[in-house]
Amino acid sequence: MKLQFISNLPYQDSAVNSIVNIFKGQSTKQSNFTVHSGELFGVLQTELGIGNRLDLTYEEVLKNVQQVQMNNNLPRSEKLEGMNFTVEMETGTGKTYVYLKSIYELNKNYGYTKFVIVVPSVAIREGVNKSLQITKEHFQSIFDNVPFNYFVYDSSKLGEVRNFATSNTIQVMIINIDAFRKSFVDPSKEDKANVIHRANDKMQGYRPIEFISQTNPIVIIDEPQSVDTTDKSKEAIASLKPLCTLRYSATHVDKYNMVYRLDAVDAYENKLVKRIEVISVKEEESFNKPYVKLMEVAPHKAKIEIDVVDKGKPKKVAKWVTLGNDLKEISGGRDVYEGYLVDDISWGEGQEYIEINGNLIYLGDVLGEVSEDELRRHQIRKTIEQHLDKELRLNHKGIKVLSLFFIDKVANYREYDSKGNPLKGKYALIFEEEYSKLINKPKYRTLFNDIDTLTEVEKVHDGYFAEDKKGRVKDTKGNTAADDDVYNKIMKNKEQLLSLNEPLRFIFSHSALREGWDNPNVFQICTLKDSAGTYIKRRQEIGRGLRLAVEQSGKRVEDYNVNVLTVMANESYEDFVRNLQTEIEEDTGVKFGVVEKHMFVSLAYGDAEGNAVPLGYENSEKLYNFLKENKYINDKGKIEQKLKTDLDNNAFALPYEFSNWQAPIAQELKRRIDRLKIKDGSNKKKVEINKGILESACFIELWDRIKYKTTYSIDFDSNKLIENCTEKIKTMPVIHYPRWYTSKYGITIHKESGVEANILGESFGDEVRDEITLPDIITELQNKINLTRKTIIDILVKSKRLDDFKRNPQKFIDAVWDIIKREIRLFIVDGIKYHKIEGEDFYTIEQFNNEELLAYLKENAVESTKSPFNYVLYDSDIEYEFAKRFESDEHVKVYVKLPNWFKIDTPLGSYNPDWAVLLEKDGEEKLYFVVETKGTNILELLKPEEQAKIKCAKEHFKALGTDMEFRAPENDPSKFIREAIS
Repeated sequence: MKLQFISNLPYQDSAVNSIVNIFKGQSTKQSNFTVHSGELFGVLQTELGIGNRLDLTYEEVLKNVQQVQMNNNLPRSEKLEGMNFTVEMETGTGKTYVYLKSIYELNKNYGYTKFVIVVPSVAIREGVNKSLQITKEHFQSIFDNVPFNYFVYDSSKLGEVRNFATSNTIQVMIINIDAFRKSFVDPSKEDKANVIHRANDKMQGYRPIEFISQTNPIVIIDEPQSVDTTDKSKEAIASLKPLCTLRYSATHVDKYNMVYRLDAVDAYENKLVKRIEVISVKEEESFNKPYVKLMEVAPHKAKIEIDVVDKGKPKKVAKWVTLGNDLKEISGGRDVYEGYLVDDISWGEGQEYIEINGNLIYLGDVLGEVSEDELRRHQIRKTIEQHLDKELRLNHKGIKVLSLFFIDKVANYREYDSKGNPLKGKYALIFEEEYSKLINKPKYRTLFNDIDTLTEVEKVHDGYFAEDKKGRVKDTKGNTAADDDVYNKIMKNKEQLLSLNEPLRFIFSHSALREGWDNPNVFQICTLKDSAGTYIKRRQEIGRGLRLAVEQSGKRVEDYNVNVLTVMANESYEDFVRNLQTEIEEDTGVKFGVVEKHMFVSLAYGDAEGNAVPLGYENSEKLYNFLKENKYINDKGKIEQKLKTDLDNNAFALPYEFSNWQAPIAQELKRRIDRLKIKDGSNKKKVEINKGILESACFIELWDRIKYKTTYSIDFDSNKLIENCTEKIKTMPVIHYPRWYTSKYGITIHKESGVEANILGESFGDEVRDEITLPDIITELQNKINLTRKTIIDILVKSKRLDDFKRNPQKFIDAVWDIIKREIRLFIVDGIKYHKIEGEDFYTIEQFNNEELLAYLKENAVESTKSPFNYVLYDSDIEYEFAKRFESDEHVKVYVKLPNWFKIDTPLGSYNPDWAVLLEKDGEEKLYFVVETKGTNILELLKPEEQAKIKCAKEHFKALGTDMEFRAPENDPSKFIREAIS
């Protein structure tokens, strides 16, 4: 299998552009050999080679960063912190792809060639190296086969370091922080330093680090929370003398100059990762056995938890007991405790236990629960069941299903006899026993044909563990030299694991897969650990399976009904959800149910000319104060019940000055109120076809109105485009020469926080009129915009603004590019024409029979008698309200939540409308609608891209010759129906 990559995912492009725009105004690359003041653009000639050069001032970079932050709804940096820039991306959303694409874009735009990727562990190092291997062909096809070289730093291959420094092509070095963390100024300790810090005869007596540092590399830190949180690590990063440091993680500790954030909530809401369902595996409380848990021991007494009669029913209560106490008496006379006396109490350090009725119970242990082995067996059985159920649904779609088990001790999966021969551990034996039973059920036989021998069962599971010198597997923390081989094995087999021809489907691992490895087709995760086992965060666990699945061609699967990660938890569903959300808050700083002052800065509406008008920082703070004054939030920003009630009842009203932003503000507040939506896997039900509706005359009639596909062409007057662009460029603000910029800071020193600098004032001074070589503006714009040279020349000449270009070339190019890009987008939409495809190329009713949907009752499903399925699945409160109203309203005869395979092609990407509905007026006239349930009925308040797609969709349905009306109604479905039949 060869994994396929999508080059234009909007959220990834936004992350890449956020980095590129930090350097907006930097001399733009024309070619590798364009000379500027005697030097190459963006390139620094050094004694030991070629490096990166920054032309921008500190103040120019800061202004760029602030603009990026406003665009991305992030807190504003008032000063730069050592040219460190933070990108936060949830696990599974492709952060490695993003920073690799950023490398190419920084080279394309500014000529930068030297990049160092610093990683915390062998696992991530191998993962990055693998990513570079499998994406190289993909990126080369996008970036015109630009020369590109990458390597993993190896202290025995210092020639690669020399080549890194001297080459004028893109060079990427991957290095583990441990390879250059040890540095000593004292010559007598040099032999203790990393090789990279030692003078070397083969390097002309220089230290290898000097070859790297003279290049001023752009340093990319993968998982900085594990790389540079110590003084020695920070010193090591500084020794690289980076032009800047780009920091990528889902869980940052230090959030220097955040320029892009895609947090867990964003990723789940936008369906960029698998949705999560939890199946809780716990013994049902029966109170039929004596239960005792030792909670605490003190001299001469112990605190235990037992089942005590309370209001006629047993419940768990903590009680202090002393020597000789009778548990039957303490429990309120429960017969199960007959003869259970406290015979001994030990409180010596490390020897805390209690003896009851001949049973020794150590601190934290429990008497009377189901045995741990039985619990593990049940977890393994349920995981296999879920796995096989998904194989029944997905194998025929070419999607390989994988399951991942995290175990507490390697010995539980693989042991050794006295001669060193490998033996199956208890988990391996339990797995094979349960797997053999299940595959012989009639339900699953179609998956296996004649596969039922133990030899074949052995092929479906395997363990990935580090090994000692004798080849025996062992427990590790995942960061030792012994882990190298296991990482190589799992990384090299990444694509092979996705092949249906590869029998391996169940993976057992200890610490090796806790970070640095994931696989898009992990659909089940089960953690088998005892109370003494190594704690693995729930967030780490689910991170191994969040990536969207791929099918056999390597193409990503977009169907969100397929992309479901099942977590087998040995705690209640409620506990899992609560604890996971606590971890997300601790790891990322995301506060559920809390409003922040900067939260609204990028919310925008479209003005009459199609420009996005953001709320901005000052208005965002004003809005925050309004919410606080009106008791919608408390003094710490926590959302109060009043806000929830007013939003639910459409009674949330803002002052007039915020009226243009009403809809996006309300939407953002609702998003903050909603907690992470994790489904209860034990409460799911297969959605069935409503055959009577699907085959009814009304539904067939409705479907015939919308089923046809179209092609589109774009027809616009190029003279009009030139005229519009010319007029906009003519009237844009004057572009001055660059000016000296002065900022004044006050320094204060606090015992608590140390030295702080606060800006007191800023001013512009004289113009800077250095002689500069003007870039080829025609080629530059043509590379950015797909227009002919003649059209670009006509626009520039007729605008009569080329004097601005001479004063500040890069600023002029950026401004003109923004104007032309906006006008082209408007012309595409206004000039688009759709044409119905004749013949049999249309969406058929039979395609509904291929839908395999699961409803989570009371969470995302409305029972239905008027749609093609017995449950309608909804994604939002708005959709829930519409589904309920469609079901209850007598005017609605049939309706359908349009499936995700029902798509309309537009120049801005495919578009999937929400609903199709047939209404009946006065019992006779039939009305057909496609309905889009946005949060507003004012099209101009939507994002420009959403506006454009809706306009394109209108033209699509118009081409089908139907009387269908396309709407974006308000949240009230009753109003829509009233207006439709009036």
